[in-house]
Amino acid sequence: MENLKQKDLSGFAHTLGYHLAEWDEGFAKIILPLNEKHYNRLHIPHGGVLASLIDTACGYAGTYPINEQARTAVTLSLNCQFINKAENNSELYALGYLLGGGKTIFFSKAEIYDASNKLIACGDGTFRYLNTIQKNNS
Repeated sequence: MENLKQKDLSGFAHTLGYHLAEWDEGFAKIILPLNEKHYNRLHIPHGGVLASLIDTACGYAGTYPINEQARTAVTLSLNCQFINKAENNSELYALGYLLGGGKTIFFSKAEIYDASNKLIACGDGTFRYLNTIQKNNS
């Protein structure tokens, strides 16, 4: 599974600097160590960075591998709510949760917290699987 976690990181993940810290069926945790490139003019994390973390956590929550086969998906819609500014700017973490779905579409939500565990943003999304994998019922 560790191999899949590293293989799945995109060029965008490397550009932003986040990593997949935890991944299980219906759940994902993304960690982003913050630095100057993530800040807006107010010296707080840019809304685009937060939206990217929400999108990423939501996507991973719905694409945990089945039978060791990787699943992929694209975002159909994404809603973001920016709630608080990050006071402790050392790192952010996003928690993604699968809400439901079917063979081709899934729904998930995510919450972003700062290093002091304050809720910074949340959101939800609708995603389309690009490949379908059958679960073994053994």
